[in-house]
Amino acid sequence: MTTQVLKTPEADLAYDVHGPLPAADRRPPLFMVGQPMDASGFGALASHFPDRTVITYDPRGLGRSIRKDGRVDHAPQIHAADVHAVIEALGAGPVEMFASSGGAVTALALVAAYPDDMTTLVAHEPPLIPVLPDAQAAERAQAGVRDAYEDRGQGAGMAAFIVMTSWRGEFTGEYFAQPAPDPAVFGMPAEDDGSRDDPLLSDRSWAVSSYRPDVDALTASPTRVVIAVGEESLDTITGRTSVATAKLLGQRATVFPSHHGGFLGGEFGYVGQPEAFARKLREVLDDIS
Repeated sequence: MTTQVLKTPEADLAYDVHGPLPAADRRPPLFMVGQPMDASGFGALASHFPDRTVITYDPRGLGRSIRKDGRVDHAPQIHAADVHAVIEALGAGPVEMFASSGGAVTALALVAAYPDDMTTLVAHEPPLIPVLPDAQAAERAQAGVRDAYEDRGQGAGMAAFIVMTSWRGEFTGEYFAQPAPDPAVFGMPAEDDGSRDDPLLSDRSWAVSSYRPDVDALTASPTRVVIAVGEESLDTITGRTSVATAKLLGQRATVFPSHHGGFLGGEFGYVGQPEAFARKLREVLDDIS
């Protein structure tokens, strides 16, 4: 593995190249991107593709990528332009891409703006609230997470986030009638360290969850777009956004093993089924029918 840093006027973008360029198998590089996760979350998944040249990447302002634009928010169009710049720097032509969570939103924005950058995109559980029938209630639930974080700190915010993302079905009055969750129940500290810059719990990534996919651009693009959803996520918020996004694109969501972090091998204490997940990803990427 080699690490490169692409310096642009607005950010220094760190990315890792696992394998040779051009790729030994003559296939496009397999680019993996998440958000707000950085490249460190793709270690387990990348290890199951030893025959492929894999690119992992830290979005601007996360991990090793330093932003110089004076902003703290995360906008899909800006991140898409960054990924486009990295793909151009690779000099290996269009890539195949696996993108998860906020990274999947970035990737959908990338296809819309730069349709020739990818041959295939597997967009795993993009959290696109506007596509939901209960979008207004989902936004209220999201605001509740932000408010818990602002009022009581990291532990309270993460506990509220876990409750929101674990909720099954639409956000009803029953959801909002629940008492504030106790961070200790989830192994979270109750103490407040005073920080309020977490991109997951603050409103800094709301531009990601409020992004509206450009359906016309996505369906007109030469990129094969596959919307993926974890089998354990189907009626949670990210599962529901995946199914709804796939329907907008005239397809059915492709079911993958495990949950929202199904490709993780224990990174961040969140264990999925990376071997089974990688097998499914390989199957989808190899399916050119």
